[in-house]
Amino acid sequence: RCLEWLLNNLMTHQNVELMKELNAEVMELLIQSSDLFVMQVEMDVYTALKKWMFLQLNPSWDGPIKQLLPHADAWLCKRRTDLCEKEPFLDTEDGSAYCSVFKHARLQYIVNDLASARILERDNIFPPDWLNSVYKSQWFAMLRTEFDNDNGPHEANIDEFERSSMRCGRKLTKDGDYCWRWTGFNFGFDLLVTYTNRFIIFKRNTLSQPCGGAVSLQPRRHLAYRLRLASFDSRGKLVCSRSTGYQLLTLEKDQEYVVMNLDSRLLSFPLYVCCNFLYTSPHSDQRPDPSEQES
Repeated sequence: RCLEWLLNNLMTHQNVELMKELNAEVMELLIQSSDLFVMQVEMDVYTALKKWMFLQLNPSWDGPIKQLLPHADAWLCKRRTDLCEKEPFLDTEDGSAYCSVFKHARLQYIVNDLASARILERDNIFPPDWLNSVYKSQWFAMLRTEFDNDNGPHEANIDEFERSSMRCGRKLTKDGDYCWRWTGFNFGFDLLVTYTNRFIIFKRNTLSQPCGGAVSLQPRRHLAYRLRLASFDSRGKLVCSRSTGYQLLTLEKDQEYVVMNLDSRLLSFPLYVCCNFLYTSPHSDQRPDPSEQES
């Protein structure tokens, strides 16, 4: 139950003292879990990790949560400039203890956003080979969607979903109408999420609304998803929750799909929405074995 509370509250109710108390072993369990209740996007998981690591190495820091990220960034910058530290932080003596935690950051969903990728490069926390393998993997995934007709997961693969789905979330402060999309390049799948009249609706936007990035015109796209809703009391205890469980969905161009119909008697605000998504099929792109190629 303690782990469940942490999975629900680490991101939704960030707290300086709590972050100080979490050791690397516990943090590793939280960050690798697909049940982590993420607010916003995977970049925010990385940001939380950065703040946590700063507090582990600077336990005397005592300020408001809103000042934590600027101080963590300034501390990293100071190491790079004053100490002329050029090697990635995880390769340093101070940083090596945190490799086991940072290796669970789902970098494939961070490098798909330009601003986030630039921050990763600036921070210089990850060794280059970690990032290079992610860039390569995402490049091949993009090529498969463009040229190899990978239009998303067709078959249930819960293990892959738990291990590598994108985690994202949104806080709905009060009842009303909401419509949003999560940032980042999702291989031409522009998914709009709407909350209205106690319905949660997914829409594959293709031609009906403006989109800042490339949009796939394939007749059908598939995705795997899980959507969870939760409300908490002032101590972070779960008041009510709903989940769709693991689902596969096929959407045609501009098609809408009602994901959940909520009972107003169970609704309590603020309401937290957390989604897991998998937009592409599991695949391994490896160099061909020269011995298997024809001369």
